[in-house]
Parts: sequence; structure tokens; C-alpha cells
Amino acid sequence: MKIHFTQYRFSPIALVALPLFLSACTVGPDYSGPPTAPAPTAYKEKGPWKLATPKDDVIRGPWWEMYHDSQLNALESQVNISNQNVIQAEAQFREAAASVKVSRAAYYPTVTANPAYTASQSSQSLSSGKGGTTGSTGFAGGGKGGKSGVNSLYNLPVEASYMVDVWGQVRRQVEASSATAESSFANLENARLSYQALLAEDYFNLRGIDAQEQLLQTTVVSYQKYLTLTANRYKAGISSQNDVAQATTQLDNAQAQLIDLGVQRAQYEHAIATLIGRPASFFSLGKMPLKAIPPHIPVAVPSTLLERRPDIAQAERNVASANASIGVATAAYYPTITLSGQSGLEAIKLSELFSGPSFFWSVGPVLAQTLFNGGATHGQVQEARANYEALVAAYRQTALTAFQQVEDDLSGLRILADEQVVADQAAQSAIKSLDISTNLYKAGTQDYLDVIVAQATALNDQLASVRIQTSRMTTSVLLVEAVGGGFDKSQMPSSAGVADVPQAQAQINKDRK
Repeated sequence: MKIHFTQYRFSPIALVALPLFLSACTVGPDYSGPPTAPAPTAYKEKGPWKLATPKDDVIRGPWWEMYHDSQLNALESQVNISNQNVIQAEAQFREAAASVKVSRAAYYPTVTANPAYTASQSSQSLSSGKGGTTGSTGFAGGGKGGKSGVNSLYNLPVEASYMVDVWGQVRRQVEASSATAESSFANLENARLSYQALLAEDYFNLRGIDAQEQLLQTTVVSYQKYLTLTANRYKAGISSQNDVAQATTQLDNAQAQLIDLGVQRAQYEHAIATLIGRPASFFSLGKMPLKAIPPHIPVAVPSTLLERRPDIAQAERNVASANASIGVATAAYYPTITLSGQSGLEAIKLSELFSGPSFFWSVGPVLAQTLFNGGATHGQVQEARANYEALVAAYRQTALTAFQQVEDDLSGLRILADEQVVADQAAQSAIKSLDISTNLYKAGTQDYLDVIVAQATALNDQLASVRIQTSRMTTSVLLVEAVGGGFDKSQMPSSAGVADVPQAQAQINKDRK
């Protein structure tokens, strides 16, 4: 039997259509959307708030403005501009967006030009010049004794190579890179929200310290009057020297408490400076006692939390990237087809380089298939699948943690509000008891020890009330953070536009204006 080989001539259209035909397959699982996550139908807490309606179920604009504190507003505006952690996350997002361009570049052929000039001269020892005899070096001599000439070669080649994406490896890699860039964007938004919330917490804690200082300053003035009272009564022979000593001790303790608050205040002030990107040595905040109460914070049904938390969006995009990576690993089972071609000009003389005979070309496909690699490909596919399953679990855990945080903060606000009422009543009763004890002491019907006990009780109850008020404010900030601040998943850049860094930069800077 004879086999006849026939030479075919391929048209340019056929060569263009071949990669498109071969690129019809995409191996690996298609991403079908976010994994299922356990979401309750309603929150357990039934506090004094109202469930948000569709018109007010999200925080709109800069969320910190709901506290109506101009100084807080000014500080928060600097976080997005000067906080170094936010700037770092922003740069990491731009890095991830640029990597999408790198992945997409594999859709196109690689074209290189390698112009070269070579001058060479044969070794003169290869020619004896007379008889063509072999010298002692072992090289054959020849020629007519003429001197070897210099050979020149001018080369101007252009090479192109293109790996046909037969099994969708490039497409899956672009999917993975795009999802990773979107995850990086969500990480940026999460960092922004975290540091904004941390600034608000530190700010309200500092203002709570200011309120405690104000209370202690008032108490110190009051205790000085008590010391003067007991000293005068001692001079008059009405009170004992022990009463004076007790009054002095009470005053010293209050002054020590007042001084100790300075340490806490300085630390909060330094923390705020760092959050807004300023050296702590050159930053200070004037004292202003905390008087605010937590604002109404809209809380929608739990299912919306999956759309309004940047950390959940980040976890979901990580899952999408891992899913695409399975396809990238699976494509290694199949052969790769690379189309390569070369053309250009080549001549011995420069004057002949651009003439017709100097033109050359070559083109042809290369098929590559891994025959054996010790199971490495199978292991890489298993690794990709295990990574996907781990990230699915991480996504669900992130969602569960988010629901827990909202429940924690809702219950915290409810309990603290109830505690505030009782603490205020206790403080008022303690002040009234102190007034009664003072009057009885002045009348000589009660020892000064009873006054000391009443003073300590009144001070502790008033300080407790201030601390509870501070905790209510910081817990409200935590609730804002728990429900995602002003973030919504619709703010995420699309997979098609994530590589457009200028567009992405505009999205990042929209709230800086």
C-alpha cells in the first residue's frame, strides 16, 4: 500500500480562522456565583431601633456625618488621603489591576525584532597558502596563499509567536486575575472602613476621657472645699484630726485619678495622629467632653449584609479566582499549540539588504504535550480544588462572623442603653445621698467617714455613667462597621473594566473630592 502526501496551500483566511476554531473549548468548572451561606431571616435582637425600610436601609454618603461632629468630620476626611495603610491597599489594588493586563496580553501574539550585523574572518592558520598540506595543528590548508577575507552579514528578522488558547487556559487565567483584582479592590474598601471606624472609636474614647476629666476636676474642687470645711471644724474643736486626714486622702486620690487620665488621653491622641498620617509629635486635639448620644443606624434584613460588607465581597471574589485557577491547572493535561513565524531581510552587503532576493520567511505550528511529569499536573489540579474548597469555607465563615458582629453590636446598644438609664439614676441617688451625709456631718449627727463613703460612691457612679455613654458611642461605630458602612457590592469594578487603572483610580478618589 502506498501513501501519497499532498501539499496543500493554506489561505490567509484559514490561518486566521484556525486559532478561533481551536479556541472553542474552556476546561475547568464555570463559576456559578457566590457559594451558599447560612443567612438568618431576621436578627435575634429586638432593640429600641426600627427595621430599616427600602428607602433608608443603607448608610448614604460619609457615615460619620450622622454624629454631627465637625471635628470628627475633618479628621475622617484625612484618613482616605493620608492614612498609609489605606495608601498601601490602594497601591496593591493598582498592582492587581495591572496584573490583569499582563494576563490579557496572552490573547495576542508576541512580535519581536532582532536586527543584527555580524562580521567574521576565517582563521588564516586553516590555509597553508602553497600546497594545501596539513600542518602540525591538524587543520587542512588550502587556497592560493591569499589572505582570508572578512565576511559580513546583515540580518533584519521579525519573529512572531502565538500560543493558541485551545483549552481556555488563558481565559481562565484572565478570570482568575480579574477576580483577584476585584478582591483587592474589596480589600481596599475594607481597609478604608476599618481605619475610619477605628478613628471614630479612638475619637469618642478621647472625648469620653475629656468628660471624665471634667468630672474629676469638678470633684477635686469639691473635695478641696470639704478639706477646708473639716480643717475649720478641727480648729473649732468640732471635728477630729482624723477627719482632716481622711479629707486630705480623698482629695489626693481624686487628683491622682485626674492625672492618670492624662496617660490614656495622650495615647488616644497619638493613635488618631497616626491614623490620619501625621506624626504624633505635631498633633493635638483640644479638650471637649463627650455629650453626644448614638444616632439611629439603619439596619436592613440579614440577607443584605452579604452585599454590603467589603470583607464578604473580598472573600467571594477569592472564591471566584480559585474556581478559575482550577481551569488553569486542568488545561495542563492537554497539549499546547504554538504558531510561530519569521520573516525579514538578510544580505551580505548592506546595499543588497532591501532587494527582493534578500527577503526570507518561515511559518509553522508547534505541538507540545507533557508525556510524563511524575503526577505533578494531577497534584496541581488537586491543589487548586482544595484551595477552592478552603476559600468557600472562608467565605461562609466570614459571613457567619459578620452576622455575629451585627448581633453583638445590636445587643450591646440595647443593653448599654438600659444600663445607662440605671447608671444615671444611681449617680443621681448617690449625689443626693452625699448631700444628706454632708448636711448631717455639718449638724454634728454623723461621722465624716459616712461623708467619705458617700463621696466615693457618688464619684464612682458618675464615672461609670460617663464610661457607659462612651461605650454606647463606640458600639454604635462598631455597628456601622458591622453593617458595612456605606459600601455596596455594586461599587465593585466590573471584570471587564478592572484593568482600566485610570477608571479604577477615579472610583477610588471619588470621595476625596
